[in-house]
Amino acid sequence: MGTALSRWVVGTLVGAQLGGMACVASAAPPYSVTPQQRGTAEQVAQAGVPLSELAPNAPERYTVRRGDTLWGISALYLQRPWRWPELWGMNLQQIRNPHLIYPGQVLVLTRVGDRAVLQLAADTPPTVKLSPRVRAERLRDEGIPPLPPGAIEPFLADVDIVDADTHERAPRIVAGPEARVLLARGDRAYARGQYGPSDALTGDALEAQADRPRVLSIYRNAVALRDPETGEVLGYEAHAVGRAELVRSERAGEGPDGQPALVPATVQIVQAREEIRIGDRLLPQSGREMRLYIPHAPAAPIRGQIVKVHGDAVRYAGQNQIIVLNRGRADGLEAGHVLAVLKDRTRLTDKTDEARPDLLLPGERNGLMMVFRTFERVSYALILQITDGVKSGDRFVNP
Repeated sequence: MGTALSRWVVGTLVGAQLGGMACVASAAPPYSVTPQQRGTAEQVAQAGVPLSELAPNAPERYTVRRGDTLWGISALYLQRPWRWPELWGMNLQQIRNPHLIYPGQVLVLTRVGDRAVLQLAADTPPTVKLSPRVRAERLRDEGIPPLPPGAIEPFLADVDIVDADTHERAPRIVAGPEARVLLARGDRAYARGQYGPSDALTGDALEAQADRPRVLSIYRNAVALRDPETGEVLGYEAHAVGRAELVRSERAGEGPDGQPALVPATVQIVQAREEIRIGDRLLPQSGREMRLYIPHAPAAPIRGQIVKVHGDAVRYAGQNQIIVLNRGRADGLEAGHVLAVLKDRTRLTDKTDEARPDLLLPGERNGLMMVFRTFERVSYALILQITDGVKSGDRFVNP
């Protein structure tokens, strides 16, 4: 059964289980496959993968379940799960796009000589005859994601990296109602983007849009991210504490004494994760990046260090936690790159020797992480597998 037809049948069965026969019409998601990944798959599809690349306990049959991820399934079959294009390439004719594998489908592993191929079982899922007599509804696409979506998505629109100049020139909230200094959702506040004397203002004025509300993110003072090795500032990490809509534009005015005066912009606080304070900055809202994360190894050698563990008062990171790296787009990193985390080299004294010489233990491999968001000089990665805790200063290299 072809992938598209399989998807339709699985979706229909899900619809029936949710409360009645459904006539399902759903569009395939805009999942993409890079030319490099397709090329790898096409090469492997000629003869499958070597048995030596299979995981020791690779199952002969596996039924895709709701909640599975592409990474998890790849780890079942391959010793190095980031090489999932090879798993996909085992049967390029049936699995044309690995992101269109759906719950209920059965994967069958077949060994031929010293090679292995992976196929969709011909008898899954079964064909079901439906009669459209109750209702029709659209169901969201149920293809398995590459990684757990909840691990990354909440982070994407809440953190941004800005340079020193952008941070310094960002508009600020300067006043609240009734001279309050702490604000909450529903409050109106006043902000300014221009600074200096009223007759010699500099900077861009906050201007409302006539056709639709202009939404701004509210940030605390951005935190400098420093390279662990050189101490150089790589950028400023700004954490959103809320959102505001720009109600009225900032403009020049005239005071009661006839002297020039600046009339600040009026903003409506529409979201507050914590109290909003006078002095908090406003930046354009970052769009939530609905990016497709395709795990793969970097083509070129890369090495660097972990700048910090994401989160307040968090020193060590474990599985499914986020860390900041001192490499970014300028260094060739891209979303989906899988990197190996190394333990920090440890200096200790050899107590078995009377001379008590110092020893330097090598940095062993500690786990794997995947880059999911990149900026010019820093990146954010999700820890996928880990042995011990990860901390600032730990190194990373190609997997």
